[in-house]
Amino acid sequence: MDRGISDRNILEKFCEDFCRIAEKHCKYIIVSGFVAIASGRTRATEDIDMIIERLPREKFIVMHNDLENNGFECLQSTNPEEIYSYLINENSIRYTLKENKLFPPEMEVKFVKDALDEWQLKERQKISFIGLDVWFSSINFNIAFKEEWLGTDKDCEDANHLREIYKGDISNDEIEKIKKMIIHLRKKE
Repeated sequence: MDRGISDRNILEKFCEDFCRIAEKHCKYIIVSGFVAIASGRTRATEDIDMIIERLPREKFIVMHNDLENNGFECLQSTNPEEIYSYLINENSIRYTLKENKLFPPEMEVKFVKDALDEWQLKERQKISFIGLDVWFSSINFNIAFKEEWLGTDKDCEDANHLREIYKGDISNDEIEKIKKMIIHLRKKE
């Protein structure tokens, strides 16, 4: 079925549109698989992972309403109080476009969880190679998380892709430092 535009372009437009709204309300980063995909890796995904700073309830509700007014809807609930309770209890929420549920890209949103996520937000960057006007966690963070925390075949392939594409820009020392922090903060759970 030819939809006239590639799945990658659909994801990119969805990501930029969502991030443009989120940026008015909070500090955020895009993490995980979409970083590799936006960097040229060919693989399927229907979701984009976003970490946002912890927001007070009122500020989150304003952001949620702005997203709704711009064509996005939360899959968990229409009640912003209930949606906020998911986030505050360290669960993710998912937004999609109201108009297109057959091939829905989804934005999976989570609040910052710990010092590691805080560090990622502090070190966020716009990656010129990708050409999207959105904030990403650093390539070093993405590689470390994929290799040390996630570790699936798909994640290791993503990490290898990022290592190859950004070989002149990554820091193995920084990646190892992040991996140690992952072990300290996440693997003890």
